[in-house]
Amino acid sequence: MNSPTTLSDELLAQLQGGPMQQISQQLGTDTAQTQDAVSAALPMLLGTLGQNASQPGGADALFGALQRDHAGGGADLGGLLGSLLGGGSAGAGQSDGASILGNIFGGNQQRAEENLGQATGLGGGNASNLLQILAPIVMAFLANRMQGSNLDAGGLGAQLGQERDAAQQQGGVGGGLLGSLLDQDGDGQVGLGDLLKMGGGLFGKK
Repeated sequence: MNSPTTLSDELLAQLQGGPMQQISQQLGTDTAQTQDAVSAALPMLLGTLGQNASQPGGADALFGALQRDHAGGGADLGGLLGSLLGGGSAGAGQSDGASILGNIFGGNQQRAEENLGQATGLGGGNASNLLQILAPIVMAFLANRMQGSNLDAGGLGAQLGQERDAAQQQGGVGGGLLGSLLDQDGDGQVGLGDLLKMGGGLFGKK
């Protein structure tokens, strides 16, 4: 087997086994369907972050958010999943996930959830739940990557830009979902107008 080549591959590998089973239980789906859905959702999440980071000031905003809110939280994915899925703190984890999704997708959040639900057979509600679970995991993963590799905002933006390009080149469900989000005007190409629509206030300060 080839070693993981993208951030999505790397994170998917870390979620195998117990974490994937926990997500399945939370969604009420079998592990195979959950695996397929996570495989589609990760390139969409990371690719959209790459798009956001390519906007003026986007990489700095993301870098600051990761440093402020997510640094040190992702060392143990099992622990993070436990706080998201189990016990009394599940609601807090899901609300964090919802607010992160709002920052990542902006006005496209509902579209992202519906597209993921249709493409994977999860349905919109479960797709929304899955993205809320994955969003804090993705951010913690990126914070760890940033710290471990001593990335600055420019380095983080460059890695995420490569991730976005790789997802679109590889295609598959995740690449298709990402492409449909980035192509706002439906002409099949991601042009300047699409980027301007995506760039509005995605990492607005609270």
